[in-house]
Amino acid sequence: MLVAAAGNTALQSVMPAIGREIGIADFWVAIAYTWSAILWVLLAPYWAEKSDRHGRKALTLVGVSGFIVSTLLCGVILDIGLRGLLGGAATFAVFALFRAIYGTFGCATPSATQAYLASKTRRSGRVAALSALSSSFGLGTIIGPASAPLFVFEPFGLSGPLFAFAAIGAVVFVAVLLWLPNDKGERRLGRGAAMSYPSQASTATGASVIAATSGRRLARLKWNDPRIRGWIAAGIAAGHAQAATLTCLGFFVIDRLALSPNGAESSIAIVMMAGACATLAAQWGVIPRLGAGPRGLMIWGSLVAAAGLGGITLANELYGITVGFAVASFGFGMTRPGFTGGASLAVPLAEQGSVAGVITSANGISFIAAPALGMALYGINPNLPFEVSALILVVLAWGSRRLGRS
Repeated sequence: MLVAAAGNTALQSVMPAIGREIGIADFWVAIAYTWSAILWVLLAPYWAEKSDRHGRKALTLVGVSGFIVSTLLCGVILDIGLRGLLGGAATFAVFALFRAIYGTFGCATPSATQAYLASKTRRSGRVAALSALSSSFGLGTIIGPASAPLFVFEPFGLSGPLFAFAAIGAVVFVAVLLWLPNDKGERRLGRGAAMSYPSQASTATGASVIAATSGRRLARLKWNDPRIRGWIAAGIAAGHAQAATLTCLGFFVIDRLALSPNGAESSIAIVMMAGACATLAAQWGVIPRLGAGPRGLMIWGSLVAAAGLGGITLANELYGITVGFAVASFGFGMTRPGFTGGASLAVPLAEQGSVAGVITSANGISFIAAPALGMALYGINPNLPFEVSALILVVLAWGSRRLGRS
């Protein structure tokens, strides 16, 4: 999970520069990249149900293979496009197809590794083991942007991070193949659960851990269940605001700072790394000590995130954009645990697995429309996606006062 999250966020930090260098419209760059996220959302539940039948190690290798093949092929086609050997439209059409490989098969790894750990640990230590696995996701969102500029080297240039992470993925594949004991045919069952797409806009909330450690679902919980629909709607609204602005961020940095595409990846990486650190600071450091309830996290998190997005629109230098995005990410780091905790507390213990599945789906659904909507607004005015998202968050903070009271 750490390698997948790092690889995806590293790619996220260089894609705006690659798109500008190749000469394709920003909107299509975002669509080509986020296409794999849509497939991930649709297929992750399918793979989560297959681990006991096919073996957790086997499915882990399937997911890692999907990451390696997709990342390597994407690196090859982008390198061809950057060298001017293929037109921009054709380059990104093929890139989208290769990204689909990861969206289709990469989502097998989180559920398979969760199930493997669950089958190898006692019940008393299972939550801790799965939480550590989930935490590796968050660390990856820092490592990815931090390391991406280091892998922009000759002869590959901007496509270098893809080749580097494909190589790292190959090392992980060999390690799993040789040293992870085979569990095929084991009698001891271990459940895995679908996990959100690896991105800064879908940081781990613990919902997948709840789903993986709860008992078998007695009945599927509906999205419009009156006990949770307010919390889920709040989570989707905040998720759309975060996904839309994150998609536009790299392009905004290039345009606002008037940077050349080749070399802009370092500035984009600094901003993204600051955001990832702020998110983890909120979730790992501040929230456990704050003692705020889910409603308070939603209200204050939304207001803090809105203030950060407003600050981005006013910034004219890298420092200002970095601080603004860090503040916004800190706020988003509060809203996700807020709506997750609120929805979880709204149902009894027997339904925790079901509500966790709904939460994970709500986290993922933001990638279906938000990136396209964000880039469409960006095409009108670069400030617009940040301003609209800030307005949504202010309205969300006002509406969150009623959450949990009905």
